[in-house]
Amino acid sequence: MASTCNKILRALPMVLAIVVVLVLMLAACNRYNNQPGPGTDSDIDVAIGIGGTTLVVYSTFSSDFTAPIIEMFEERYNVSVELYTASTTHTLARLRAEAANPQADLMWGGSIFAVAPQLDLFGSFTSINEPFVLPSHKNTTGVLTSFTANAGILIINTDMVSDIEINGYLCLLNPALRGRIAIAYPSATPTSFCHLTSQLYAMGSDSPHTGWEYINQLVINIGGIILPDSAAVHRGVLDGDFIVGLTYEDAFLSYAETNAHIKVVYIDEGVIPAQTVAGIVNGAINREGAEAFIDFITSYEVQTFIEANLQRRAVRSDVQPHGIPVANTNINWVIADAVYIIEHRETWVEQFWDIWMTHN
Repeated sequence: MASTCNKILRALPMVLAIVVVLVLMLAACNRYNNQPGPGTDSDIDVAIGIGGTTLVVYSTFSSDFTAPIIEMFEERYNVSVELYTASTTHTLARLRAEAANPQADLMWGGSIFAVAPQLDLFGSFTSINEPFVLPSHKNTTGVLTSFTANAGILIINTDMVSDIEINGYLCLLNPALRGRIAIAYPSATPTSFCHLTSQLYAMGSDSPHTGWEYINQLVINIGGIILPDSAAVHRGVLDGDFIVGLTYEDAFLSYAETNAHIKVVYIDEGVIPAQTVAGIVNGAINREGAEAFIDFITSYEVQTFIEANLQRRAVRSDVQPHGIPVANTNINWVIADAVYIIEHRETWVEQFWDIWMTHN
């Protein structure tokens, strides 16, 4: 009997070690084992430790947009969300000022081209839903997760266009449109810069370095009139001062619904997506809650909800179109490295300005 007990006692540490390893492995895998499959309702109740906590979110979206999503998240996880809403510029400035003592856990919103230049404000993270994200909207930074897709469009005043064919960037070189193209300076808004990059890639055979000849011809046809912001582009086309304008659908779909003389055209040659993103703040107090929030807003459930109810384009490839005029599968998305674009932003804007000054 004593010999048997001794053997058991000697084996006990090894048994306990195996049990501990198994527990740790299950805990580590738990988040990924709960990953929803394509086209299924998500039920990502894996952030057990965040119940009863507070999540501080800085958002660039309107409260009308965020309210139903936050309500769903709070009910799902028993988490209280403190939401502060401001512009992308103001939000990034606030995060920068608070960098030594972070007050927010998460930034939710803002174009990737506006947020990515300040990646150091955010911590590394990859959502469990990343495998379902459109190839053109993948998290190439390792930091920022795409939330909504946003397609570049042309808006056309149908009372003014007559029989001029406009279905893409190439059509903007038609002499009949000279001086009637509404466009903002590329450094004025993320929208204008996104169109510049889309033109460089789409009209340069997927190489931004060969697209400048198109830009040269476009600047000539713009005819010396460049606008200060996207709002001026919208007003110019709505009021009939311009026949066609370059903008993005998030900013204009609501206008198109209420203006019978406005037509939206999705660009034949393709566009680089200007997706809105979410990022976890470096030093976030409730990082686990922030991770759960990003997984939640990229879930099939929420992505379907924003298309069906909030008129925003989902970034998941398995979400069927609901209320969006053109499905993701019917848009010619141009795949490009966001980090590379950001690194060349200043150079490209200066090059555009040089071309502009040459002709004006």
